[in-house]
Amino acid sequence: MLSTVGVLVIYVAIATPPEPVWQMFLLVVGGASFWLAYRMWHATSDWIELTETELRTGAGHLIARIEDIEAIDQGVFAFKPSNGFLLKTKEKAGNSWAPGLWWRLGRRVGVGGLTTAAETKFMLQGLSALVGCPTDRT
Repeated sequence: MLSTVGVLVIYVAIATPPEPVWQMFLLVVGGASFWLAYRMWHATSDWIELTETELRTGAGHLIARIEDIEAIDQGVFAFKPSNGFLLKTKEKAGNSWAPGLWWRLGRRVGVGGLTTAAETKFMLQGLSALVGCPTDRT
Protein backbone atom coordinates (compact mmCIF):
# COMPACT_ATOMS: atom_id res chain seq x y z
CA MET A 1 0.00 0.00 0.00
CA LEU A 2 2.83 2.41 0.75
CA SER A 3 4.35 1.75 -2.67
CA THR A 4 0.96 2.42 -4.27
CA VAL A 5 0.73 5.73 -2.41
CA GLY A 6 4.24 6.59 -3.62
CA VAL A 7 3.34 5.80 -7.25
CA LEU A 8 0.10 7.79 -7.10
CA VAL A 9 1.66 10.84 -5.47
CA ILE A 10 4.57 10.92 -7.91
CA TYR A 11 2.16 10.40 -10.82
CA VAL A 12 0.08 13.39 -9.69
CA ALA A 13 3.23 15.49 -9.32
CA ILE A 14 4.36 14.66 -12.87
CA ALA A 15 1.08 14.32 -14.80
CA THR A 16 -0.58 17.50 -13.52
CA PRO A 17 2.26 19.60 -12.14
CA PRO A 18 1.09 22.13 -9.56
CA GLU A 19 3.17 25.11 -8.44
CA PRO A 20 6.87 24.18 -8.07
CA VAL A 21 6.71 24.21 -4.25
CA TRP A 22 3.78 21.78 -4.20
CA GLN A 23 5.35 19.63 -6.90
CA MET A 24 8.52 19.32 -4.82
CA PHE A 25 6.40 18.49 -1.76
CA LEU A 26 4.58 15.72 -3.67
CA LEU A 27 7.86 14.29 -4.94
CA VAL A 28 9.29 14.26 -1.41
CA VAL A 29 6.14 12.55 -0.05
CA GLY A 30 6.31 9.97 -2.86
CA GLY A 31 9.97 9.29 -2.16
CA ALA A 32 9.30 9.02 1.57
CA SER A 33 6.53 6.51 0.87
CA PHE A 34 8.92 4.34 -1.15
CA TRP A 35 11.57 4.62 1.58
CA LEU A 36 9.07 3.62 4.29
CA ALA A 37 7.79 0.72 2.18
CA TYR A 38 11.36 -0.52 1.76
CA ARG A 39 12.06 -0.20 5.50
CA MET A 40 8.89 -2.09 6.38
CA TRP A 41 9.63 -4.82 3.82
CA HIS A 42 13.17 -5.18 5.16
CA ALA A 43 12.10 -5.15 8.85
CA THR A 44 9.34 -7.71 8.44
CA SER A 45 11.73 -10.21 6.91
CA ASP A 46 13.14 -10.48 10.45
CA TRP A 47 11.45 -11.94 13.54
CA ILE A 48 11.39 -11.47 17.29
CA GLU A 49 12.81 -14.09 19.67
CA LEU A 50 12.15 -14.42 23.38
CA THR A 51 14.90 -16.17 25.33
CA GLU A 52 15.35 -16.60 29.07
CA THR A 53 17.61 -13.54 29.23
CA GLU A 54 16.46 -11.17 26.47
CA LEU A 55 13.99 -10.14 23.83
CA ARG A 56 15.83 -9.81 20.50
CA THR A 57 15.41 -9.95 16.77
CA GLY A 58 16.40 -12.93 14.67
CA ALA A 59 19.35 -10.90 13.40
CA GLY A 60 20.59 -10.56 16.99
CA HIS A 61 19.58 -6.93 17.67
CA LEU A 62 18.79 -6.59 21.38
CA ILE A 63 15.33 -5.16 22.07
CA ALA A 64 15.26 -5.51 25.88
CA ARG A 65 16.89 -7.60 28.60
CA ILE A 66 14.47 -9.53 30.80
CA GLU A 67 15.97 -8.19 34.05
CA ASP A 68 15.63 -4.64 32.70
CA ILE A 69 11.84 -4.88 32.15
CA GLU A 70 9.95 -2.94 34.80
CA ALA A 71 6.35 -3.22 33.54
CA ILE A 72 4.29 -4.71 30.73
CA ASP A 73 1.23 -2.87 29.43
CA GLN A 74 -1.37 -4.29 27.06
CA GLY A 75 -4.14 -1.89 27.99
CA VAL A 76 -6.58 -0.36 25.54
CA PHE A 77 -5.31 3.16 26.18
CA ALA A 78 -1.60 2.27 26.10
CA PHE A 79 0.47 3.87 23.34
CA LYS A 80 1.36 0.54 21.74
CA PRO A 81 1.43 -1.03 18.28
CA SER A 82 -1.74 -2.73 17.05
CA ASN A 83 -2.04 -6.33 18.28
CA GLY A 84 0.95 -5.63 20.50
CA PHE A 85 2.11 -4.60 23.93
CA LEU A 86 4.27 -1.97 25.61
CA LEU A 87 7.30 -2.61 27.81
CA LYS A 88 8.70 -0.11 30.26
CA THR A 89 12.38 -0.69 31.00
CA LYS A 90 14.50 0.44 33.95
CA GLU A 91 17.32 1.76 31.79
CA LYS A 92 17.04 4.26 28.98
CA ALA A 93 18.34 3.04 25.62
CA GLY A 94 18.82 4.57 22.20
CA ASN A 95 15.80 5.09 20.00
CA SER A 96 15.30 2.40 17.39
CA TRP A 97 12.57 1.31 15.01
CA ALA A 98 11.74 -1.72 12.88
CA PRO A 99 8.46 -0.75 11.14
CA GLY A 100 5.79 -3.35 11.68
CA LEU A 101 7.69 -5.28 14.38
CA TRP A 102 8.88 -3.08 17.24
CA TRP A 103 10.06 0.40 18.27
CA ARG A 104 11.92 1.92 21.21
CA LEU A 105 11.71 5.49 22.50
CA GLY A 106 13.81 5.98 25.62
CA ARG A 107 12.49 3.62 28.30
CA ARG A 108 9.43 2.47 26.34
CA VAL A 109 9.43 -0.45 23.89
CA GLY A 110 6.45 -1.27 21.69
CA VAL A 111 6.25 -4.78 20.28
CA GLY A 112 3.73 -5.72 17.59
CA GLY A 113 2.20 -4.10 14.55
CA LEU A 114 2.13 -6.51 11.63
CA THR A 115 2.27 -9.50 13.96
CA THR A 116 -0.89 -11.49 14.62
CA ALA A 117 -2.77 -11.16 17.89
CA ALA A 118 -2.17 -14.84 18.68
CA GLU A 119 1.61 -14.48 18.25
CA THR A 120 1.89 -11.42 20.46
CA LYS A 121 -0.44 -12.90 23.09
CA PHE A 122 1.71 -16.04 23.29
CA MET A 123 4.88 -13.95 23.57
CA LEU A 124 3.24 -11.70 26.17
CA GLN A 125 2.32 -14.69 28.32
CA GLY A 126 5.86 -16.08 28.15
CA LEU A 127 7.36 -12.67 28.82
CA SER A 128 5.15 -11.98 31.84
CA ALA A 129 6.09 -15.39 33.28
CA LEU A 130 9.80 -14.60 32.85
CA VAL A 131 9.52 -11.09 34.26
CA GLY A 132 7.25 -12.14 37.10
CA CYS A 133 4.89 -9.19 36.78
CA PRO A 134 1.28 -9.31 35.64
CA THR A 135 0.27 -7.48 32.49
CA ASP A 136 -1.70 -4.27 32.81
CA ARG A 137 -4.92 -4.56 30.80
CA THR A 138 -6.58 -1.27 31.74
